[in-house]
Amino acid sequence: MPDEEEYFKDASFEEKMKMIYSKMSEKQKRESREQVIFMCKEHCGKCPTYKGTGETSLGFCMEGKSSIITEKKECLCKDCPIYKLMNLRWSHFCIRGSALELSQAEK
Repeated sequence: MPDEEEYFKDASFEEKMKMIYSKMSEKQKRESREQVIFMCKEHCGKCPTYKGTGETSLGFCMEGKSSIITEKKECLCKDCPIYKLMNLRWSHFCIRGSALELSQAEK
């Protein structure tokens, strides 16, 4: 059986969320959110759907959709390291909602 790190690499988004969040304290969850938002500064700020909207929030894959962004343009989500790390499979989180919301909508 592969070790946990190897399993994590190939796990689905849903499996990764269970593995990560089941072991985290509330403080660790807050810190994780802050890290995601920090990483988003590099990607969201350059995104054609985000640019010029006046939106200042980030981390839509984790936080949910924007109340400001409404026009769907090119999406850079798939270029984000979080997208790859977490095996996300959606796009336009800023318009559609968080990965968790989109995952639950598939059920």
